[in-house]
Amino acid sequence: MRQAIVLGAGMVGIGTALHLQQRGWAVTVVDRRGPGQETSYGNAGIIQSEAVSPHAMPRGVRRLLAMATGQTNDVHYHPGALPDHAEPLARYWWHSEPDRHRRISDAYARLIAAATAEHGALMAGCAANGRPVDGLVRREGFRAIFRDPADFDEAVAEVEHHRQRWGVRYATLTPAELARAEPALTQSGVAAIHGAIHWLDPWTLSDPGALVAAYAQSFVKAGGRLVQGDAATLTAGPGDGWSVTTDDGPVEADAAVVALGPWSPALLQPLGYRFPMVRKRGYHQHYSGGGLSLPLLDADFGCVLAPMARGLRITTGAQLTHADAPADPVQLARAEAAARALLDLGDPVNPTPWFGTRPCMPDMLPVIGQAPRHPGLWLHFGHGHQGLTMGPASGRLLAELMSGERPFTDPDAFRPERR
Repeated sequence: MRQAIVLGAGMVGIGTALHLQQRGWAVTVVDRRGPGQETSYGNAGIIQSEAVSPHAMPRGVRRLLAMATGQTNDVHYHPGALPDHAEPLARYWWHSEPDRHRRISDAYARLIAAATAEHGALMAGCAANGRPVDGLVRREGFRAIFRDPADFDEAVAEVEHHRQRWGVRYATLTPAELARAEPALTQSGVAAIHGAIHWLDPWTLSDPGALVAAYAQSFVKAGGRLVQGDAATLTAGPGDGWSVTTDDGPVEADAAVVALGPWSPALLQPLGYRFPMVRKRGYHQHYSGGGLSLPLLDADFGCVLAPMARGLRITTGAQLTHADAPADPVQLARAEAAARALLDLGDPVNPTPWFGTRPCMPDMLPVIGQAPRHPGLWLHFGHGHQGLTMGPASGRLLAELMSGERPFTDPDAFRPERR
């Protein structure tokens, strides 16, 4: 039986482990914490089947100036940290050119298109193993609001393009229709809204970390191993194998998968691999009020208001700072103020906001494939904002490559050696 070590117990790592297990591999997942307790926990809890095109960097002067001068809340940066981000941001800007971005989106959309089906298969596996997850999932989409007519018209034009090209389903809502759908919104808040978009097909979660944990339990029930350990101890063993030190002792396997999200480049650097990455820090906080039925994206403030098991969660956009910088939730404060104008938010539930890092590659595509110079070492990271969405689909792709199967989609755009 072929053996594999998967480093990382987030959605990407667990999705990979399950697909390898289904193909007859004996799999050990190694993480320093429990499953779904890092970036996979801290997101807006949306399986975004509508997100067929990754976030491009604005190229128009007006929007770039707004970002540079701090007039937008979706991006916030610390000037002293910009040298840390200069190279990956420059490459991100280059890849955001419309023709390049269009080609990137064609590859990206193929993974997104498989997202809900692959999640559905893993959820069915949970049910078969006596751990149904239906209580965590809603299949009614989510909404976005726009206060500026020009922004709304631009968003509708983009979504209509996605409908025609990729079959994305949506509906537009007037303020009155939005108020009927979400009666918790205040009259004054609704009065400031020009229009809304309801994406109809995404699935939403009341606890994204709990979904990862449920997948992990299903993996263990089917014979997989889940242990705590230090990924930095990964070493090439005799022959083509790999080993890692864990709390249960050393683990050896024929293959190792690096699925450590934002920590992946640092692990790979001593092996001679260099992966510039845009590290986007994000924050969230839960509140005792809210009353929303579905998540609400506030496009003007770059945040999502998502009803969760722990309360209404506000998640923020991207903050560019030093990797070890202390928390600076300025975007969360602005988002909270905007949310209080929309509904009765209540009090913060957590004593301090959570924050984590989203791992985004400069060309906006995840890295999926074998390390060029190390047989048996496989790479699977860099999903940006969509690790929760794409993890099971990209995990299937990697498992197919590792198993010598015909992949369900062309893997060329995701190969580690691309430039």
